[in-house]
Amino acid sequence: MKQLILGSQSPRRKELLDLAGYTFEVRPSSAEEIIEEGMSPEGAVLHLSRLKAEAVTITADEVLLTSDTVVVLDGKILGKPEDVPEAKDYLSRLSGQVHQVYTGVCIRTEEESQTFYVTTDVHFYPLKEKEIETYIQTGEVWDKAGAYGIQGRGALFVEKIHGDYYSVVGLPISRLSRELSQWGIYSD
Repeated sequence: MKQLILGSQSPRRKELLDLAGYTFEVRPSSAEEIIEEGMSPEGAVLHLSRLKAEAVTITADEVLLTSDTVVVLDGKILGKPEDVPEAKDYLSRLSGQVHQVYTGVCIRTEEESQTFYVTTDVHFYPLKEKEIETYIQTGEVWDKAGAYGIQGRGALFVEKIHGDYYSVVGLPISRLSRELSQWGIYSD
């Protein structure tokens, strides 16, 4: 029987796999997350998930799972903010707008790999400057694409979504379960 390996140190991805009942080992990827100039959002998440997978060593009886998520507004990728002004800029730009969240997944064994991505539309309410400043002070903006986490206080900004909520959190768990079953990996 194959052993599932999560190639990520993301607590959100770990929680989602736990929620779905998977038994797995965490083996974080050391890949540097660099999006090449001119990449499409889907190309970027597929590239990054594949890059992460290539940086993790696995054995013949293991199936590796890696993933990456980006936020896209008007075709432009909003990554993880580097500082307070960038976090404020991202949230101000997302205010009152519809944006897309792309999550790419790579499933790999020693012999082969497969990638897929899921896109979800997220509608934000218009945000007041004070709401943005208060949210930034929570510290939740760091290490999150687009400077927000839908599973935390960032949920207060979301009017509605069209697509997979869990993909916005960081792992399209329903689609993933179907893909993993093709590799002989099932939840408990």
